Amino acid sequence: MITIIVGTNRKDSVSQQIAHQYAEILKELGVESNILNLMDLPIDYIYSALYENIGKNEQFNRMRSLMNHSKKFVFIIPEYNGSFPGVLKAFIDGLDRTKALVDKKCALIGLSAGDQGAGLALSHFTDILNYCGTNVLAYKLRLPKIGDFMTDNKINDPLYLSKIHKQAQKLIDF
Repeated sequence: MITIIVGTNRKDSVSQQIAHQYAEILKELGVESNILNLMDLPIDYIYSALYENIGKNEQFNRMRSLMNHSKKFVFIIPEYNGSFPGVLKAFIDGLDRTKALVDKKCALIGLSAGDQGAGLALSHFTDILNYCGTNVLAYKLRLPKIGDFMTDNKINDPLYLSKIHKQAQKLIDF
């Protein structure tokens, strides 16, 4: 089972659309997946689920449990202000690193409206995951100008799709 994390809590995000498409690709490859959408975080989780309140918010506990029981992840990360969304960092801060991240494997996809494809965001997030003991697949995808390559909430570009298929297979084999 692979868990796909939508790396933003923005409603109706492109990241969410790509997460569903990635899940379809994994299914085609014979692998089941879950989607963990940061849109589903409790509205007050920074106060009710972090630090001295760890374990006290049942909604956040379910998300932590999913991370704890997953062996592999795909993080879909939009570029926000030259890096990744703060909500993703706050989510990581609420996890039990030893259960959720240490010695696990993940793939990263960065997307942006501009030319960079979230390159800095992927670099920043890789540093955090490395610190947490997570093995990051070297085949990271950068999807610049993502809006130009989407139709009906799906990626329509053959090159982008072939790269996602390649990454999904590499993650399965990782």
